Amino acid sequence: MKASGATEREEPLTVSKSGAELNEWGRNETKEERADRKWGELIQEVRVAQTGVQILFGFLLTVVFQQKYASLEHTDKTIYIVTVILGAAATGALIGPVSLHRLVSGQRVKAEAVEVASRMTYVGLALLLATMTSSLLLILRVATHNEAVPWIVTGVVAWYVLCWYVIPLWTRHRHSPD
Repeated sequence: MKASGATEREEPLTVSKSGAELNEWGRNETKEERADRKWGELIQEVRVAQTGVQILFGFLLTVVFQQKYASLEHTDKTIYIVTVILGAAATGALIGPVSLHRLVSGQRVKAEAVEVASRMTYVGLALLLATMTSSLLLILRVATHNEAVPWIVTGVVAWYVLCWYVIPLWTRHRHSPD
């Protein structure tokens, strides 16, 4: 059923109790409107992660120019190099959606671009987790020389995984209609 004056929509419609037309996602929006909304939400999420990874990466780039760098153990220098590479990769993945949007803007592929950008963001967040893990490992090794450092880092990583993945996936599972 359609309300009077309603425009054609590409998605299947149902009529709610209030008479408003809803698509299969429970929203009154076309495929293009949905892609626009999802794009806006994704970019807002990416902005948070981009800021964090860019600040962390910037600090990482300065470490090699500090006097103490020359006195680091070989293991710590290796951890540093891996951390910088991970930070660079995370930065690329989290800035990628902006470049993607700019290059495909106006090409009528927004829904597909949102999907690709979403995947880039997942990869970027995983790389950010790895960057933060190795950064924390390096900093705590250099600052404390304590044998408990791997356990502390493991605890912090478990906290990240809980906050970034377990709770969101649990929430999705618990509150999804399917």
